[in-house]
Amino acid sequence: MAQCIVIVQFDLPKRSAEQAVKGATATAPIYRELAAKGLIRKDYLNGEAGTGGVYLWASEAAAQAWFTEERMAQLTERFGARPRLTWYDTHVTVDNVSGETRVNGRVAEPAE
Repeated sequence: MAQCIVIVQFDLPKRSAEQAVKGATATAPIYRELAAKGLIRKDYLNGEAGTGGVYLWASEAAAQAWFTEERMAQLTERFGARPRLTWYDTHVTVDNVSGETRVNGRVAEPAE
């Protein structure tokens, strides 16, 4: 089964590094708790094109369980703008931190 990447983007001005770090670290505990619900990783985004996050989920079903219409309404209220979500299946991940290549979440044997 493919893992799922969801890119969440808000059309908002770029924040200072200090503002971005403060906002991200304040909400990080929420996303750490989502490990039990299939969230593998979240990277916070901050740039000229807006703000948001890149989420790696164990499955599309896990991502859909989080990104409900209720959640979208909460995010819209919190940020004052409705986020755009872009969904991707991801079958292969190169993880240079762990030194692994994973296929559908499982460590792959090195190619010969």
